[in-house]
Amino acid sequence: MQEPTLLLLTALADAPRHGYALIQEIATISDGRVKMRTGTLYGALDRLLGQGLIEVAAEEVVDGRARRTYALTDAGRTALATEAERLRAVATEAERRLAKVRSMLQGKTGPELRSTIGGSFA
Repeated sequence: MQEPTLLLLTALADAPRHGYALIQEIATISDGRVKMRTGTLYGALDRLLGQGLIEVAAEEVVDGRARRTYALTDAGRTALATEAERLRAVATEAERRLAKVRSMLQGKTGPELRSTIGGSFA
């Protein structure tokens, strides 16, 4: 799953939201790292609608403009849960491997450190 899709589904996991609220929520979730542009957002929303992962929960007119509110479908919740588990498994394995390297390197310095790194990772 691509990051924009993951962020959109995550932003909709706890409540339906309209486009501008999604942009704000994605910025919050990503700690400001991702600033989704309007064109990217609506292209992704159309794709997710077509895939049945989200649905239009409401349509209203606000200040003379149409506003759609989007929500996750059951298929969207399942896809998000599956992706969260996949990411958790990868993160666990990354942490396990890093801990292994840390324990191998603990207390080693100079030539001994270079030998361990070279021998383990060459």
